[in-house]
Amino acid sequence: MAEEQRDLISDRGSGVVNVQDARRSALGRKAVFSTLSILVALLIAGQAVTIYFVYQQSGQISKLTKTSQTLQLEALQRRLPASAKPVNKMKMAMVNSPVAVRVLPLAPSVGDMDMAPASNKTEDQVKHVLLKADPRKVFPELKDNLMDNLRRLKSTMTDADWKSFESWMHKWLLFEMAKNPKVEEHKAIPAEKG
Repeated sequence: MAEEQRDLISDRGSGVVNVQDARRSALGRKAVFSTLSILVALLIAGQAVTIYFVYQQSGQISKLTKTSQTLQLEALQRRLPASAKPVNKMKMAMVNSPVAVRVLPLAPSVGDMDMAPASNKTEDQVKHVLLKADPRKVFPELKDNLMDNLRRLKSTMTDADWKSFESWMHKWLLFEMAKNPKVEEHKAIPAEKG
Protein backbone atom coordinates (compact mmCIF):
# COMPACT_ATOMS: atom_id res chain seq x y z
CA MET A 1 0.00 0.00 0.00
CA ALA A 2 2.74 2.34 0.82
CA GLU A 3 4.24 1.58 -2.51
CA GLU A 4 0.99 2.33 -4.26
CA GLN A 5 0.72 5.65 -2.49
CA ARG A 6 4.24 6.47 -3.51
CA ASP A 7 3.44 5.56 -7.08
CA LEU A 8 0.31 7.66 -7.03
CA ILE A 9 2.14 10.64 -5.53
CA SER A 10 4.96 10.28 -8.02
CA ASP A 11 2.44 10.00 -10.89
CA ARG A 12 0.58 13.05 -9.67
CA GLY A 13 3.83 15.01 -9.20
CA SER A 14 5.08 14.10 -12.63
CA GLY A 15 1.67 14.93 -14.07
CA VAL A 16 1.81 18.35 -12.48
CA VAL A 17 5.33 18.88 -13.78
CA ASN A 18 4.29 17.75 -17.28
CA VAL A 19 1.32 20.12 -17.28
CA GLN A 20 3.49 23.00 -16.08
CA ASP A 21 6.15 22.20 -18.72
CA ALA A 22 3.49 22.09 -21.40
CA ARG A 23 2.06 25.41 -20.24
CA ARG A 24 5.55 26.96 -20.13
CA SER A 25 6.42 25.73 -23.61
CA ALA A 26 3.09 26.98 -24.96
CA LEU A 27 3.69 30.38 -23.34
CA GLY A 28 7.26 30.39 -24.68
CA ARG A 29 6.01 29.62 -28.20
CA LYS A 30 3.39 32.36 -27.91
CA ALA A 31 6.04 34.85 -26.72
CA VAL A 32 8.39 33.92 -29.56
CA PHE A 33 5.54 34.13 -32.08
CA SER A 34 4.36 37.51 -30.80
CA THR A 35 7.95 38.84 -30.70
CA LEU A 36 8.53 37.61 -34.23
CA SER A 37 5.21 39.12 -35.36
CA ILE A 38 6.16 42.49 -33.85
CA LEU A 39 9.56 42.43 -35.59
CA VAL A 40 7.98 41.59 -38.95
CA ALA A 41 5.40 44.35 -38.46
CA LEU A 42 8.17 46.84 -37.64
CA LEU A 43 10.14 45.80 -40.72
CA ILE A 44 7.10 46.23 -42.94
CA ALA A 45 6.29 49.59 -41.34
CA GLY A 46 9.91 50.69 -41.83
CA GLN A 47 9.79 49.73 -45.51
CA ALA A 48 6.51 51.60 -45.93
CA VAL A 49 7.94 54.74 -44.31
CA THR A 50 11.07 54.52 -46.47
CA ILE A 51 8.98 54.17 -49.64
CA TYR A 52 6.85 57.13 -48.59
CA PHE A 53 9.89 59.39 -48.05
CA VAL A 54 11.57 58.26 -51.27
CA TYR A 55 8.37 58.97 -53.19
CA GLN A 56 8.15 62.42 -51.61
CA GLN A 57 11.79 63.17 -52.44
CA SER A 58 11.55 61.97 -56.05
CA GLY A 59 9.79 65.20 -57.03
CA GLN A 60 12.57 67.26 -55.53
CA ILE A 61 15.20 65.03 -57.13
CA SER A 62 13.64 65.49 -60.56
CA LYS A 63 13.54 69.28 -60.03
CA LEU A 64 17.22 69.25 -59.05
CA THR A 65 18.05 67.14 -62.10
CA LYS A 66 16.27 69.58 -64.41
CA THR A 67 18.01 72.54 -62.76
CA SER A 68 21.38 70.83 -63.07
CA GLN A 69 20.80 70.10 -66.76
CA THR A 70 19.71 73.69 -67.38
CA LEU A 71 22.83 75.03 -65.68
CA GLN A 72 25.04 72.68 -67.70
CA LEU A 73 23.40 73.84 -70.94
CA GLU A 74 23.88 77.49 -69.97
CA ALA A 75 27.55 76.83 -69.18
CA LEU A 76 28.01 75.16 -72.57
CA GLN A 77 26.27 78.06 -74.32
CA ARG A 78 28.59 80.54 -72.59
CA ARG A 79 31.58 78.61 -73.93
CA LEU A 80 30.28 78.63 -77.50
CA PRO A 81 31.57 81.33 -79.79
CA ALA A 82 29.12 84.14 -80.59
CA SER A 83 28.42 82.68 -84.05
CA ALA A 84 27.22 79.37 -82.59
CA LYS A 85 24.75 80.74 -80.01
CA PRO A 86 21.08 79.81 -80.39
CA VAL A 87 19.06 81.75 -82.93
CA ASN A 88 16.53 83.18 -80.46
CA LYS A 89 19.28 84.91 -78.47
CA MET A 90 20.82 86.18 -81.71
CA LYS A 91 17.44 87.64 -82.76
CA MET A 92 17.11 89.36 -79.39
CA ALA A 93 20.58 90.80 -79.78
CA MET A 94 19.69 92.08 -83.27
CA VAL A 95 16.54 93.76 -81.97
CA ASN A 96 18.45 95.54 -79.19
CA SER A 97 21.44 96.49 -81.35
CA PRO A 98 21.86 99.97 -82.85
CA VAL A 99 21.18 100.66 -86.51
CA ALA A 100 24.84 100.59 -87.45
CA VAL A 101 25.68 96.90 -87.25
CA ARG A 102 29.30 95.85 -86.92
CA VAL A 103 30.28 93.51 -89.73
CA LEU A 104 32.35 90.53 -88.63
CA PRO A 105 34.82 88.94 -90.99
CA LEU A 106 33.47 85.83 -92.62
CA ALA A 107 35.01 82.51 -91.86
CA PRO A 108 37.17 81.24 -94.71
CA SER A 109 35.33 79.17 -97.26
CA VAL A 110 36.03 75.48 -97.71
CA GLY A 111 37.78 76.16 -101.00
CA ASP A 112 40.32 78.40 -99.25
CA MET A 113 41.23 75.60 -96.85
CA ASP A 114 43.17 73.71 -99.51
CA MET A 115 45.47 76.67 -99.97
CA ALA A 116 48.78 76.91 -98.13
CA PRO A 117 49.16 79.26 -95.16
CA ALA A 118 49.78 82.92 -95.86
CA SER A 119 53.41 82.72 -94.75
CA ASN A 120 55.88 80.46 -93.05
CA LYS A 121 55.47 82.27 -89.71
CA THR A 122 54.45 80.04 -86.82
CA GLU A 123 51.34 82.16 -86.24
CA ASP A 124 50.12 81.67 -89.83
CA GLN A 125 50.91 77.97 -89.76
CA VAL A 126 48.95 77.46 -86.52
CA LYS A 127 45.99 79.52 -87.80
CA HIS A 128 45.96 77.41 -90.95
CA VAL A 129 45.86 74.15 -88.97
CA LEU A 130 43.14 75.44 -86.63
CA LEU A 131 40.98 76.74 -89.47
CA LYS A 132 41.37 73.44 -91.28
CA ALA A 133 39.95 71.68 -88.20
CA ASP A 134 37.13 74.21 -87.70
CA PRO A 135 36.54 76.78 -90.47
CA ARG A 136 34.18 78.78 -88.23
CA LYS A 137 36.96 79.80 -85.84
CA VAL A 138 37.44 83.54 -85.51
CA PHE A 139 40.62 85.08 -84.17
CA PRO A 140 40.55 88.47 -82.47
CA GLU A 141 42.67 91.29 -83.78
CA LEU A 142 45.31 91.94 -81.15
CA LYS A 143 47.10 95.12 -82.15
CA ASP A 144 48.04 96.55 -78.72
CA ASN A 145 51.00 95.69 -76.53
CA LEU A 146 51.21 92.30 -74.84
CA MET A 147 49.60 93.28 -71.53
CA ASP A 148 46.66 95.09 -73.19
CA ASN A 149 46.11 92.16 -75.54
CA LEU A 150 46.10 89.74 -72.60
CA ARG A 151 43.59 91.93 -70.72
CA ARG A 152 41.35 91.97 -73.79
CA LEU A 153 41.58 88.20 -74.14
CA LYS A 154 40.78 87.72 -70.45
CA SER A 155 37.65 89.85 -70.76
CA THR A 156 36.36 87.67 -73.60
CA MET A 157 37.05 84.30 -71.91
CA THR A 158 35.28 82.42 -69.16
CA ASP A 159 37.16 81.94 -65.89
CA ALA A 160 37.78 78.26 -66.65
CA ASP A 161 39.10 79.06 -70.15
CA TRP A 162 41.36 81.80 -68.76
CA LYS A 163 42.77 79.44 -66.10
CA SER A 164 43.43 76.87 -68.81
CA PHE A 165 45.11 79.54 -70.94
CA GLU A 166 47.28 80.66 -68.00
CA SER A 167 48.31 77.06 -67.43
CA TRP A 168 49.22 76.72 -71.10
CA MET A 169 51.24 79.97 -70.98
CA HIS A 170 53.18 78.66 -67.99
CA LYS A 171 54.01 75.42 -69.80
CA TRP A 172 54.94 77.33 -72.95
CA LEU A 173 57.29 79.57 -70.98
CA LEU A 174 58.96 76.53 -69.41
CA PHE A 175 59.34 75.02 -72.89
CA GLU A 176 60.92 78.21 -74.24
CA MET A 177 63.24 78.43 -71.25
CA ALA A 178 64.32 74.82 -71.74
CA LYS A 179 64.81 75.38 -75.46
CA ASN A 180 67.11 78.35 -75.01
CA PRO A 181 68.96 77.91 -71.72
CA LYS A 182 70.88 80.92 -70.57
CA VAL A 183 74.60 80.34 -70.81
CA GLU A 184 76.60 82.14 -68.23
CA GLU A 185 78.70 84.69 -69.97
CA HIS A 186 82.25 84.65 -68.80
CA LYS A 187 83.20 88.24 -68.48
CA ALA A 188 86.85 89.05 -68.69
CA ILE A 189 87.98 90.59 -65.50
CA PRO A 190 90.54 93.25 -66.24
CA ALA A 191 93.85 92.83 -64.53
CA GLU A 192 94.74 95.38 -61.98
CA LYS A 193 97.47 97.77 -62.86
CA GLY A 194 100.27 97.20 -60.56
